Amino acid sequence: MYEWFKFFHLAAGIVWLGGMALVILALRPVVITRMTPPERLPLMCGVLTRFFAMVWGSIALILASGFWMLSMTDMGLAPKGWHAMSGLGLLMCFIFAHIWFAPFRRLKAAVAVSDWPAAGRALAQIHPLVVTNFGLGWLAVLAVVVWR
Repeated sequence: MYEWFKFFHLAAGIVWLGGMALVILALRPVVITRMTPPERLPLMCGVLTRFFAMVWGSIALILASGFWMLSMTDMGLAPKGWHAMSGLGLLMCFIFAHIWFAPFRRLKAAVAVSDWPAAGRALAQIHPLVVTNFGLGWLAVLAVVVWR
């Protein structure tokens, strides 16, 4: 049973980190250089809408499986890296919730009325938060791997 929870925990983390990698390292650099705002902003809004739905599912799986695995271990005996990963993961969840409820809502509203300057500002607010979460995600992986 533990192995299944670990699998779902890892799979959800891979979806979240992998999606951020795709958006930050591949999609965004290409659309910025090859598309105009009226083309780029609806595309990014659509991509983020689908990706953020997957992130919510990943968060649910990560939190449920992570807390279940921690509950199966004496908290005092759990490796320090697990505690670091838990704290970093919760911080990532709070940052994502902020993205979802603030700049992403503004992005969707602006795209819906073709307000490209407002949509661009909202997307510009989302980017550094996603980059922050990407870095925190890799710190969490590093913590659990090296900090025993």
